[in-house]
Amino acid sequence: MKLKKFNFKKVNSTNDLAIRIIKNSKNKSGIVIAETQKKGRGRFGKKWTSYKGNLFVSIFFTIDKINLTLEQITKINCLLIKKLLSFYYKKKITIKKPNDIMINKKKISGILQEKLTNCNQTFIIIGIGINLIKSPCISNYPTTNFLELTNIKIDKNKAILKLIKIYEKFIPKLPKFNIINIDKI
Repeated sequence: MKLKKFNFKKVNSTNDLAIRIIKNSKNKSGIVIAETQKKGRGRFGKKWTSYKGNLFVSIFFTIDKINLTLEQITKINCLLIKKLLSFYYKKKITIKKPNDIMINKKKISGILQEKLTNCNQTFIIIGIGINLIKSPCISNYPTTNFLELTNIKIDKNKAILKLIKIYEKFIPKLPKFNIINIDKI
């Protein structure tokens, strides 16, 4: 499977744009990539702070033939993001349920999933934010970024290419994926 790339300099929200692409085109899958977001979203309408230089993407694809719950898909997506982060950070990376990726008990990445039915097809939209160079200050919720952790500036474009490869390899496996094999991601 090939994810079609949609590149933008500035968007309100990569998830909102992915939804618009699904509704207004015949694309069955893709990745929306933005340099900046003005109105990035988290769960329950919370704001996702989008500093330029960090990573903001939304991946979308159809899930009609997938017999997994949204909760199971969330866990899979967290593990796929953790797999990407492990290329750059070799120490312990944890998942704080349902959708935050943590290093040293500090949030480095978040995922926002949404389902959409359009033209009798069901899509999943996975919004992914990763703090590469700067982290927001959130009261009572410590955050971190890769530059702070490793003193290395990660090439965002290379990270996006790795992420695309991870998803392009995994998405075709989803219809037959058994959640019991979750450790084999």
